[in-house]
Order: sequence, then structure tokens, then C-alpha cells
Amino acid sequence: MRRARDALVLSLVLLPAATLVAGQEPGRALRIARAARPPELLDFVSGDSSRKGEAVVSDFRQRDPGDGNPAGAPVTAYLSYDDANLYVVFVCRDRPGLVRAGLAKREEIASDDGVALYLDTFGDRKHAYLFAANPLGVQADALVTEGQDDDYSFDAVWQADGRLTADGYVVRLAIPFRSLRFPRTPAQRWGIALARYIRRNNEESYWPYLTKRVAGLVPQFGTLEGLSDISPGRNLQAIPYGAFTGARFLDTEAPAFRTASDHRFGLDVKGVIRDALTLDATVNPDFSQVESDEPQVTINARFETFFPEKRPFFIENAGYFQTPVNLFFSRRIVDPGAGVRLTGKAGRWGIGAIGIDDREPAQTFGSADARIATVRLERELGRQSAVGLLASDWALAGARNRVVSADTRLALSKTWVFTGQAIATGTRDSTGTGPSGRGWGWYANLLRDGRNLDYSATYLDLSPGFETQLGFVKRVGIREFEQQLDLVRRPHGSVLKVGPTLTTQFDWDRDGRLLDRSLEASLEVKLRGETKLVVARGQAFELFGDLPFDTYRTKLTVESEWLKWLALGAKVKLGTAVNHKPPKGTDPALGDAVQGELGFTFRPAPQLRIDHTFLYERLATRLGAPVFTDRILREKVNYQFTRELSLRAIVDYALVTRDSTLSRVDREHRWGVDVLLSYLVNPGTALYVGYRDGYENLAILPGTPPALYRTEDPTTSVGRQLFLKLSYLLQF
Repeated sequence: MRRARDALVLSLVLLPAATLVAGQEPGRALRIARAARPPELLDFVSGDSSRKGEAVVSDFRQRDPGDGNPAGAPVTAYLSYDDANLYVVFVCRDRPGLVRAGLAKREEIASDDGVALYLDTFGDRKHAYLFAANPLGVQADALVTEGQDDDYSFDAVWQADGRLTADGYVVRLAIPFRSLRFPRTPAQRWGIALARYIRRNNEESYWPYLTKRVAGLVPQFGTLEGLSDISPGRNLQAIPYGAFTGARFLDTEAPAFRTASDHRFGLDVKGVIRDALTLDATVNPDFSQVESDEPQVTINARFETFFPEKRPFFIENAGYFQTPVNLFFSRRIVDPGAGVRLTGKAGRWGIGAIGIDDREPAQTFGSADARIATVRLERELGRQSAVGLLASDWALAGARNRVVSADTRLALSKTWVFTGQAIATGTRDSTGTGPSGRGWGWYANLLRDGRNLDYSATYLDLSPGFETQLGFVKRVGIREFEQQLDLVRRPHGSVLKVGPTLTTQFDWDRDGRLLDRSLEASLEVKLRGETKLVVARGQAFELFGDLPFDTYRTKLTVESEWLKWLALGAKVKLGTAVNHKPPKGTDPALGDAVQGELGFTFRPAPQLRIDHTFLYERLATRLGAPVFTDRILREKVNYQFTRELSLRAIVDYALVTRDSTLSRVDREHRWGVDVLLSYLVNPGTALYVGYRDGYENLAILPGTPPALYRTEDPTTSVGRQLFLKLSYLLQF
């Protein structure tokens, strides 16, 4: 009865009188006109939203959970433009007490209700800009590329204003043309989609109707017409910055406490060539990392752990360098001095090129700087397919590593997509006299993306000589085949999605010997309120140290955002695992393993957010003797004074205990604190003041030379740092 009453109340809300654009199939056009004056948020908050010349859209349709159903609450969008900006105003009806909206840092609105604008400015049906905002106007932006994850590292200068009202909320977006790249033609035809998100219902609604029965989002966009005589203009910008760091730290190579200070000044310059290509140049770039990495359990890992890029210069337009096998992992470049980058579109070509140096080898080994160059080209084929080329060169003194790659993405039908890649590598040692190492690799993926059946099959083949200094490849000399099948039912009512997932993975060496096998079956039940329950059972085979091991695990995952002030997530894994780090002279052995993760986000007020993360891993022998135990705790508190000003504090704690007769992992006991005051006006203008201090169970043993040893308690400060960073965006 309550749901019926709410629906009746919403149906009685009177929408402003206007000519509405009816629901349409993908590809229908929407024509807008120039505005006599820019729309103001107060015009729509007061209810007087009748404006001549504006295009008005109201027939939003769900993509999730009810594919094709009308939006769960009324929403109307008003579109117009002038010489400088594209304007979109969303009027969203809802019960005020149900709206989810927090005053948060830029990009941190994933748990809030909100609206979004997608723009495919080149009409290639593969790439798009995404501009989103929550009901209070907090922004998030991204680059969308079909076949890749959305790239939220993209940051543009644009405006968003939002306000809660008596019957919902209103959001106004103003997108400057100078923040976009588009063809240099008198009349523009862009792909467009508008979205509204209602988190409590797991709902995503779009105009035009975007269905899960067709693979991808961008290929289904409507067409925006009526834009004429617009240009990004001269669009030249410079971001000078200055940073000061003072530190006291424990030098573990030659054990001693040392102090250091660093004054760094640099300049980033950006210009737009023919409205579509972006040229970036940097001198002494700002490569400091303000945000710390999220905690991960790594002590018994077999392979290198991936940590995402967080530094400003590399994260923008990173998608232009992305290929199915990751051949350009920018965190390999540690301390660059100067560089230049070109990214963008030229007709049906996508272009990415970067040339930069890395001073880290000279500082660490006393050798020369590393010189790095990477070029990526992509050519569109038809409406949703493309082919691409990538070449990279890494040179240090006489050593060199070169990589060339060709890849393709082919849309075979509305739901089937094929992706393939061929790679060749060449490596020379530092003397130039040794034999050159050569390697090659192959990648193929067949993907079906539908509403009730998803399927993926992936084959990866890397030769033993395959080497990429700039890429992220965990393992070479293998052949790998992986399949995943998802069967989904979407009942009506509180259960939104239910179905099994079957996953298989096989790894072989070059002689056909089985290295790894993994078989897993899981069942997922998804409810409203972003609530999910997953039960899984897996069986695996692992060849490690030339010894065969059969392992198993049972996994339970629970996630929920049922309450707008609380988000919960918990994961438990029980089974067996291999001790990958036994003492020297001891064979790896199978043990009983327990892994757990617990996280919650608590928002007692719109300005306050508290994140708790706890990770646990324990390995014991089959007789019950503990091998090691790893505990990681992180408490993170963020208070948002305004949309620009925030204060964040993080406390990290980690404890690793082990039996030295069974494991050689380090016995660690450490904790640290990280405080950061941020004033972020826009992606280029910001002030950061931070302090970090870390303590470990280490001490210096006097002698010649001195040595480090482990104590019981983390009482030694191993790294204390105070830093200040200021940058300012200048636009010409």
C-alpha cells in the first residue's frame, strides 16, 4: 500500500507546461537552440521553468532494474546552449526524505542519487564524455570508451549547481565548449544520452532508451542537433605549481635516520590543435601522490600486486594508451623531469603519444636517466569497430626494450564483440654485446553482453622471452584460457536479479604442462538498496616449486546500501592455500586458509564520511599450527566544510605474525597517520597541506656497519613528512 501511495503522489506532481520529446528508439534526433540568456537554477527551483527555445525531455526509461520500464520517479531535462556553454537542467521529482545526497569530495558520489550527461562529440559511437552530479551539485566526470572501464581520472573544468526542493531536487550543468574536443565543422551532430540514478532502487534511467539487450552504451545514443558556429576557442592553459616537502626518515639501505627537504617548482602547459587534439608539455612535472593507495593483502602473493595510477600528469586521457594487454603502466615511470604528450581525435583516427624521461635510475643506481616514448594509433571501422597500433621504446644507457602491438575490436552483432591483440617485444642488455631477447604474445576475447546471458572467453599466449619494461604483465611463458558464463533471471518485486556464474581458467607452460586450473561456481542474488549476496565454491590446481597442489575455497559475500547513511560490505573465504614463502631449504606446503574483509561507510551527516576497512588473512598447517597471520586496519574520516574545502585523516595499522620455522614473511608491526587539508577550486587550482608519520617495529643495532632488527612494538618513527602543494589554473 505504501508503494502504491508513493506512486500516486508522484503521479500527481504537475510538470511544467512544455512540448516534450516523446520516447524514442536509439538514433532519434534531439534539436536544441541558442538561449537568449543562460538558464539559472533559481528559475527551476521556483517552478517557473517555461523558457522559449529549450528542448525538453521527460520520457526516461530504465536500463536497470526494469529494462524499458518508465523511470521510477518523474524527471525532466531542459537543454540549450550559447556561444560558450551547453546547458542541461534536470528537474527530478521525489520524496525529499528518500533522496540520497552528501556534501562530498569531487568524484565521491557513487552512493548518491544523481544525474548525468553523456556526449559523443565525434559521433564515433565508441568514445564519450560523462558529466555527472549529485543533488547538491558535487561533480564527477569521466571518459567512456566501449570495451574499457570508465576513466574517472579525467578532469575537466565545468560547472554544476544543485539544490534539494520540497518535491525532489534540481541540478544545473554548464559544460564549456573549451573543455570538449569535437570536429571543426560549422554544424555539429553529437551523440547524446541523459541519465538519472535512484540508488535505493538500484535504478538507472536514460533518455533515449538504452537497453541491455544491445552491447554497450555509446552505440545506442541519440543524436544532438542544432549546435552551430561553436568552437573551443584558443583554449590554451597553463598550470604552474610549487611544492615543499620536509621529511625525516629511516634509511634502510645504510641504517641511519636522515632528514631531507625538497623545494620543487614546475609548469604544465596545455593547448588544443584544430579543436580536437590536445598537446601537453611539462617541465619538472607535479608527480607527487596526494592520495594514498588502498590497503591490500600482499604477504603471500605469488605475483606482483597492481596499484592504480594517482599522479596528475598521467591520469588524464590515459585511455588513449590502453590496450587489452596492459603495455603502458605509467607507475613504471618513477621520477620524470620533462615530457610532452599528444592525445585526441583526427577524423576517424584516435592518437596518443608521449615522450618523457625518468630520473629514478640515475638517483638509485647512478646511471643515466631512462628515456621513454610511446605512440598509440586507433582507426575506426564502421560504427562500432576499430583497429589500433602501439609502439613503445624504453632506453637506459645501452639497455633497450621495444614493444610493438596491433589490436582490434570488432562488433559482430548487437550482443557479440571480438577483441584481439598481437604483440612483439625486443630487449637488449646494457653492454649492447649480449644476445637480443625477443618475445611475442597473442590475446583474443569473445564477449557476449546481454540482459539474461553474458559470456566471455579469453585466450592469452606469451612466450618466455616476452618482456615489457613499461607494461604490467604478471607472468610470461604461458598459455592461458579463461571462460565465464552468467545466467540471469530478473524477477519482479524486491529481488532484482538472481542467477549462477560459472568460471574456468587453465594455464599451461610452453611444453603443455598444466600450471594452474581454477573452476568456480557462484550464485548471486541482488536486492533493492544496492544489496547483494554471493555464495561461491571453487576448486583449483596449482603447480608451485614443481610441486602439485589441489586447493579449494568457499566464499560468502554480502554488500548493502539499504540505508542512505550506511553502506556495508563483508567477504569471507574458507579453504586451503599454498604457503608460497616457506623458509629457505623448505618445500612449499598446503595449509588451511581463512581470508576476511569487512568494510563500512558511515555518513551521520551530509558533510561527514567515515570509512572503515579491515583485512584478515591466516594460514595454518593441516595439523592446525599457525604459519602466519596478517591483519590490516584502516580508519578514514573526511569532513567536507564546503564543496571546495575538506579535511581528511587516515590511520593505518598492520600486524603480521609468523612462525619462523614455517614461513619467511617479515614479522611486521606498524601503524601510521595521514592528515590532508584540501582546497580544490577546480582540477587545476588547488591547495594541499599534509602530514604523514609512520611507525614500525624496527631499530638500529650499533656496529660496523650498523644493522636493522625487529622489535616487538612499533615505536620507531620510520617516515615523518610535512608537505604543501599549490597549483593554479591559468586559461587564455
